Amino acid sequence: MAVNLTPLHDRVVVKRIEEKESVKGGIIIPDTAKEKQQEGEVIAVGSGKREKGELIPLDVKPGDRVLFGKYSGTEITIDDQELLILREEEILAKLGGAAKAAGSRK
Repeated sequence: MAVNLTPLHDRVVVKRIEEKESVKGGIIIPDTAKEKQQEGEVIAVGSGKREKGELIPLDVKPGDRVLFGKYSGTEITIDDQELLILREEEILAKLGGAAKAAGSRK
């Protein structure tokens, strides 16, 4: 991904992971009626949070898959790509290797 975007401080840029569409019973749900995914891939991270003059690095890095709240962050569009900028504290969980594999077997 060639987005030249660097978040500041404890902000994280996330790209939502698109859900695979599977049709059961022949019913197709339009995109406008679907809920947005709450899982994404970290694209870029800021330098960290400052507390009492000390820089605290972030726990996530580019390439990590994360879960975040339904109404978290600010949605932006750059180069026709929908991205989400959120604070690190809005990230609920980081998905590990086993969780990634289990999520892809749907």
